[in-house]
Amino acid sequence: MWMQSLEDFIKNSKELREIKRATAVKMLLCGYKHQEIMPILGVSSGFISTYKKSFFKMGIDGLKLGHKGSKGYLDDIQRAEVIEWLQTKDRWTLNELEHHIASKYGVTFFSKQSYYDLFDAASISWKKTQASNPKYDQDKVASKKKRFVNCWRREDLK
Repeated sequence: MWMQSLEDFIKNSKELREIKRATAVKMLLCGYKHQEIMPILGVSSGFISTYKKSFFKMGIDGLKLGHKGSKGYLDDIQRAEVIEWLQTKDRWTLNELEHHIASKYGVTFFSKQSYYDLFDAASISWKKTQASNPKYDQDKVASKKKRFVNCWRREDLK
């Protein structure tokens, strides 16, 4: 009974950490010793003991990951609406996107990466969101060009 439930879990789980936990317990039940399991799975003796106890206490649920990640702030429909809205023109600023999401959905992302992910989903690269380089200074560029031209002319005279 225990063995079959472990085999089914290993076969159907998509999480590597869960598979490693179940495999350690299965190997232990098959008669392997901790010292044999540890190098094969790359785990510690404590890892094996922890999940053996957890398995016998809670069954398969004791091997599952407890945390599955947080739910996104925008649901799938809202996310699709934002992506569609982003695709209405070629260039956007991060501030425009932040303002739109905050005013329409009442959501402010903690990380800027969430906004960049939306740009990416709309096939707008973050580099394309600005019409020009904000650090570009025409006077500095002209000054550098003059210096380089003068250097080249000096080299040509030699």
